[in-house]
Amino acid sequence: MKILFIGGTGNISTSVSKLCLSKGSDLYLLNRGTRKVDLIGPEYLKCDISDSFALNNVLKDHKWDVVVNWIAFTEQDVERDINLFRGRTKQYVFISSASAYQKPPSHPVITESTPLYNPYWQYSRDKIACEEKLNRAYREENFPITIVRPSLTYSNVIPVAIGGWTEYTIIDRMKKGEKVIVHGDGTSLWIVTHSDDFAVGFTGLLGHQQAIGHAFHITSDEILTWNQIYEAVAEAAGVTANIIHIPSDFIASQEERFTGSLIGDKAASVMFDNSKIKTFVPEYKAVIPFKVGVKRALEWFESDPDRMIISEDTNAMMDRIIESYDRK
Repeated sequence: MKILFIGGTGNISTSVSKLCLSKGSDLYLLNRGTRKVDLIGPEYLKCDISDSFALNNVLKDHKWDVVVNWIAFTEQDVERDINLFRGRTKQYVFISSASAYQKPPSHPVITESTPLYNPYWQYSRDKIACEEKLNRAYREENFPITIVRPSLTYSNVIPVAIGGWTEYTIIDRMKKGEKVIVHGDGTSLWIVTHSDDFAVGFTGLLGHQQAIGHAFHITSDEILTWNQIYEAVAEAAGVTANIIHIPSDFIASQEERFTGSLIGDKAASVMFDNSKIKTFVPEYKAVIPFKVGVKRALEWFESDPDRMIISEDTNAMMDRIIESYDRK
């Protein structure tokens, strides 16, 4: 298959790129070429996706079996793609988000038919708007869409709600015995998925004739509490976490940026029904437990001191929230 990834070197997409290449796909990566990743075999199309003139020049002689846009976030992004790839691809895959599902959920088990509704997070509302535009294009002109909704998916990041991701801040606090914030009482349920597992389900959808017009989420079946997630992170760091539980509403009242990612996402208990992806891609099964995956992520950070970024701004923000909560 001749496949174009717009992006393709990010947290999730690098694992997918590697698996596509191992399967013998003819993979092209369209990006600015600013991120160094260990990929052998793709063709690089160096271009800024926002530069329409350069973009048309780079793509003008190509047709694709599959186009995947890993970095489309707004209606304008997908409208550009519809115009750009109309008649030039057999499948267009949009990376949406499981945060687009109904918040708060009326039922904790999420299926692909769960309503899309998130009044708390603009990011999620933009993804919903993108899906609606793409579905119109599918209905009205048979534009060959497939929609994929990742949930909290990680590789070389630390997937916690506050102080992690590309930062080492949460690990540094844990190792120093400083308090780390867990939202709520830590007993709400969540699912964390390793990108290598996600890649198996995702690549199975590429070029899949029956996947056209469908939406899928692809997650692990391992259900954890947030307490268990933080405990696993601390265990990987070789320490016991000094956890303070703070209500999500209080955190968001102190730092508005968490309204979306907590109230509009991680504060709710969710469990994903993966029956649909397993029906379309029978080989899909998540096999990397979080304890194993997060240990790998931590080893990646600690293999290069330049990756161990400790943000004083994040530390100050966490301390400020804790102090405010303690004064209540």
